[in-house]
Amino acid sequence: MKTIRVNSLASFPTPSLIAVNGIELEVFEAGQQNKGNPIVLCHGWPEHAFSWRHQIPALVAAGYHVIVPNQRGFGNSSCPAAVTEYDITHLTSDLVGLLDYFGYKDAVFVGHDWGANIVWALSLLHPSHVKGVIALALPYQLRGDKPWIELMEEFFGKDNYFVHFNRQPGVADAVLNKHTTQFLRNLFRKNEPIQPPVSGMLMINIAKNEQPLGEPIMSPNELSVFINAFEKTGFTSSINWYRNLDRNWHILAEVDPIILKPALMIYGDRDSIPKLESLKDFVPNVEIVSLDCGHWIQQEKPTETNQAIINWLELNNEPS
Repeated sequence: MKTIRVNSLASFPTPSLIAVNGIELEVFEAGQQNKGNPIVLCHGWPEHAFSWRHQIPALVAAGYHVIVPNQRGFGNSSCPAAVTEYDITHLTSDLVGLLDYFGYKDAVFVGHDWGANIVWALSLLHPSHVKGVIALALPYQLRGDKPWIELMEEFFGKDNYFVHFNRQPGVADAVLNKHTTQFLRNLFRKNEPIQPPVSGMLMINIAKNEQPLGEPIMSPNELSVFINAFEKTGFTSSINWYRNLDRNWHILAEVDPIILKPALMIYGDRDSIPKLESLKDFVPNVEIVSLDCGHWIQQEKPTETNQAIINWLELNNEPS
C-alpha cells in the first residue's frame, strides 16, 4: 500500500456544523458521498477529529467517504451542560443521526480509546446501522455484576482517574483547565521510560509535571489543534463521558452482549490498557492485530495502522 500522510494543517478537511439528535456536531469529511462506502472515525479522550489526520487520505484513496466528527463535548460540537447528556444512548444516537444526515443506512465505524467504547456500544444498541467495527486500543468491555466505577474503585482505589472523575467532580477539570498546554504536551508522548508508581491521580500528575517523559507524537503545530480546542471548551464536557459509566452499565442491562458484526481489534503492545483474552467469546468474528507502539496507535504508527485497516476492509467490507 502506498504511504499517504497529511503533512500540514492546511490539508485537513474544512468542517461543517451538522444538526443531529438535538445538537450540532462539527464534522470533517473527505471522499465522494453516496458511493456506498461510508466509514466513520470516532476519536477518544482527550482527543479531536484531527487525531485521524493520517488515516483520512489513505481511506479516501481506497474509495471511502470518510466522516470524522468531533463528538459531543469536543471541539466546536455542542457541549450540553447536563452530565446525563453524555451517556451511550446520546453518543450512539449522534452517530446514527450522522448516517441519516448523509443518507446512509449503515457504515463501518472506527473508534480509538473512548471512541472504541462508543463503537462497541453502537453495535449493541443499533446493530442494523453497523457494517463492521474497527477498534483501536480499547477492547470490548465486559459488563459484569457490579457497575464499572464501583468495580474500579474496589480494585484500583479512589485515585484511579475513572473513579476520581466520578467521585470528585470538578476537581480534575479545574487542574486540567489550568494546565491545558502542559497536560496535552505531556500526555501525547511515546516511548516513555518505565516509572515507579506515583501516588495521586494520574491525569492530575501528568498535568502538573513540568518535565515530559518520552518523545512527542506530533509537531507543535499539530498539538496546537488539540490545545486550542480544549482551551475553548475546557475539559468538563469531555470528562462527562466518564461520569456516565455506571449509567451506561444500567442501560446495557437487557442488551445481548454478543457482537456478531465483523470486527478488527488493533492493540498497541506498549499500551497500559490490557488485552482482553476472551475477546473472541464476545466478538466471534474479530481479527486481532498488535502493533509495536503505545496508546496513541493511529498517530504513533500511522502507516502500519492504515495498512491493517485497509487490508481488513478489503476482506470484510462490500460496498452497499
